[in-house]
Amino acid sequence: MAQCRRRRKSCDDPPWLREFIAHLRFEHGLSENTLQMYAHHARRLGKFLQSLGVSHPVYAQLQHVESFLQKLEADGLSVASRAQCVAAIRALYRFFALEGRGENDPTELLILPRRQRPLPEVLSVAEVERLLQQPDVRTARGIRDRAILEVLYSCGLRVSELCQLRLGDVLFAEELVRVRGKGSRERLVPIGKPALWWVEYYCRQARLLLQRRPTDILFLNARGGALSRMAVWKLVQWAAQKAGISRAIHPHTLRHSFATHLLEGGADLRAVQEMLGHAHIATTQIYVHVDRLYVQEVHRTFHPRAR
Repeated sequence: MAQCRRRRKSCDDPPWLREFIAHLRFEHGLSENTLQMYAHHARRLGKFLQSLGVSHPVYAQLQHVESFLQKLEADGLSVASRAQCVAAIRALYRFFALEGRGENDPTELLILPRRQRPLPEVLSVAEVERLLQQPDVRTARGIRDRAILEVLYSCGLRVSELCQLRLGDVLFAEELVRVRGKGSRERLVPIGKPALWWVEYYCRQARLLLQRRPTDILFLNARGGALSRMAVWKLVQWAAQKAGISRAIHPHTLRHSFATHLLEGGADLRAVQEMLGHAHIATTQIYVHVDRLYVQEVHRTFHPRAR
């Protein structure tokens, strides 16, 4: 049904828009989702320009495009969505230039909306300790949950990485965990002794009680299968509520806390990047900003001349 609606909409599009999307599809090989996004923004621009009496986008001036972006902001469109829109519009005018359809490019002097990256939510060490202690370790499920929380915080894993762990991925003698990250990249991450102890205790005392059929998946659900990401998300939320943490907490919060606490303790940024499995150091650098905020707070709190 959705595909039929998209086809009808594309048939109603003006020739310049259909040609633009065909160019992106065949010359650049963009995915259908990206093509739909570009078409949506270009279509929206065309309708706005028509409302101003501009019959074709090649006749638009800088002030027309700026007015369009101002309208999107007034309509409540996020900075990220407006940045996507600018990318689509710039691609449209590059296409017009390639086709020789106009010498004017109103996007040349366009200022890209600033996208401020929010700082990640981080738990204090004391909050992490309270959260880890919430599962009832008198039960098989509680032992499993304690091991999961310990591994998430000790290794800084993504929830998808945790759910994929297999028995052979925990190298007990070396105190390492083999992790399969994004793009099927493997990395070895150190695991702390407390987390390692809980994983070993879980394997010895609880895992066989949860297992229903032969499998080498490390963390099992009540039916003996692999845990889902939603199950881990619910576990972390439950433990946070039980620990009296009122903020919105999710599994990635433990990953953020892992990185921040390492840097607060003096860890090298490159080492943290390797442990997190970030392809680029710039992704890891956001935690430097969190650490800087922590340092500023310590200065304000303890320095006699800070206030």
